[in-house]
Amino acid sequence: MVIFASLGLGFAVGEFGWFGVHAGTDQDGAYKQMGMYADVLKKIQTDYVTEPNIGDVTNGALHGLLEALDADSSYLTPTEFKIYSERPATGAAQIGITVSKRFGYASVVNVLPGSPADAEHVKDGDVIESIDAQSTRELSLAVIRLMLEGKPGSKVTLSVVRQSKPDPDKVTLTRAAVAAPSLATQQYENASILYLKPGVLTAARVDELAVKIKAAPKGTKILLDLRDTTGDDLAQGLRLANFFLSKGTMATLSGQQFPQQSFAADPAKCLTDAPVEVLVNRGTYGAPELAAAALMDLKRGDLVGERTYGEGSVQKTIGLANGSALLLTVAKYQTPSGKKIQDDAVTPNVTVGGEADEEDESAAPAKAVPAAKGDEFLDKALELLKMKAA
Repeated sequence: MVIFASLGLGFAVGEFGWFGVHAGTDQDGAYKQMGMYADVLKKIQTDYVTEPNIGDVTNGALHGLLEALDADSSYLTPTEFKIYSERPATGAAQIGITVSKRFGYASVVNVLPGSPADAEHVKDGDVIESIDAQSTRELSLAVIRLMLEGKPGSKVTLSVVRQSKPDPDKVTLTRAAVAAPSLATQQYENASILYLKPGVLTAARVDELAVKIKAAPKGTKILLDLRDTTGDDLAQGLRLANFFLSKGTMATLSGQQFPQQSFAADPAKCLTDAPVEVLVNRGTYGAPELAAAALMDLKRGDLVGERTYGEGSVQKTIGLANGSALLLTVAKYQTPSGKKIQDDAVTPNVTVGGEADEEDESAAPAKAVPAAKGDEFLDKALELLKMKAA
């Protein structure tokens, strides 16, 4: 009965719906809605073409209910939660992609260079229609990520819808221990510009960046390339931003039942006052989005490129009586300008090739510049840095 998952909120019934009918003490708000859910369930039970499995219907409805909130919120059945709880913290073999959900299906945020996914030409923006013949539309993000992991040498088959063709490709990948890309460095303009591309934002990688920034000769300008960079530890994005900021509120974090937190730049942790430009794209995900937004909003440097993916939240695991669980988003990060990254992503103030991102109509108009051959975003960032005094 997985068809009901796609209907999401309207079929969030089962034990919760019956509770709404019998509670009788408050017909406002949630209880009133639960009564409607119970009516829907009754119609399904009596009028559907065959007698449905109510457990399957309820599980599908709960999956849809959580996914209707945001991509990171998930409902896990007792079996799924057991697997999720027992997964190894580290060491699981991967295929080398960051994955999220957009438009109902799993989508590829970015791909690690040299990974199994990279070898099979999986690209940013590709849609994963199914994993081992299971539609990702019917799976929570937490379960999707679990299914992509496994023992080294084990295989997983994906149905991948690529941007360049309408029909999906069947791709079989062998899971492997995928190493994070090395910190990429380069010098431009007679060593007056230091280019840094972290690839990932872990605590160790941010430490490496700190070493490079501190070692740069006085007067060196910095080009920070956060394109296709992932970071699940959002605190590392704030650490990185603080290397370039001596004052200002870099971000805030708040939720309905989550005490508001403000993250102010610590002047003692600022490493440089050199000019800086930042490159971002749709593969910029999580911690690097926090860093990029702080540097742009606090007028420390321009953001050049494309709108980022939009990931900046905190989840709480809530166990339920039957052994199932909720992974519920309880707080979201806001940029210094007050935008929730999870909702609005981060839109650069400098675009290349003409149009600003159409997905963010509320964003201030970006400065558009003519497209150049090769890496036009890199070229534009270098041009902007060359015009700034060291």
